[in-house]
Amino acid sequence: MLAETICRIKNTGLMGIVRVETIARGIEIAQGCIDGGVDVLEISYTNNNAGEVIRALKEKFGDQLLVGAGTVLDPTTARLAIMDGAEFIIAPTFNKEVQEMANLYQIPYAPGCTSYTEMIEALKAGASFIKAFPISNYYGPDLAKVFKVPCPQIPILASGGANFDNLHTWFENGVDSVGLGGLLTKGSSADIAENARKLRAIVEESRKAA
Repeated sequence: MLAETICRIKNTGLMGIVRVETIARGIEIAQGCIDGGVDVLEISYTNNNAGEVIRALKEKFGDQLLVGAGTVLDPTTARLAIMDGAEFIIAPTFNKEVQEMANLYQIPYAPGCTSYTEMIEALKAGASFIKAFPISNYYGPDLAKVFKVPCPQIPILASGGANFDNLHTWFENGVDSVGLGGLLTKGSSADIAENARKLRAIVEESRKAA
């Protein structure tokens, strides 16, 4: 389960970051993402209904969709998310107790780290990805290359700063996955599907060129 989920996140290369007020809107976004070839979604726990949305998406889409919990700051939230069906955990911070919970249930954890020291400590604890947040907004596409030159095994999940114009550079520089908000969550299902298809095409082309 752990290895399969990690591979799926890497293979897709893109992750929709979802914050919704209703389950219906969550389903609409998910359908658009799936239709466009993006089958990985992070449901943010900045919204109180995140667990309900995760559960509803898994019930409707099953294995068509890989659904994780985002903005998970404590082990209690992590366990509740896992009980609701979350298949990976993402956070803006590194928390050893959240990492232990993810280890216990054998699902990937991607903590937010801003320094090399923090990244290495997170990897030692068992992190499956390092979420470059909020620094990806400031350093841009060169960030992955900077981190991977001295430590090429660091699996980088970028969150923030990617768009149609620079996405190819992120992947050419070695990023493993990129989280996107607006491009994969705004508009109708058809709008989202069109954006997802364009983004997936960029990912595939960039990986061939890298």
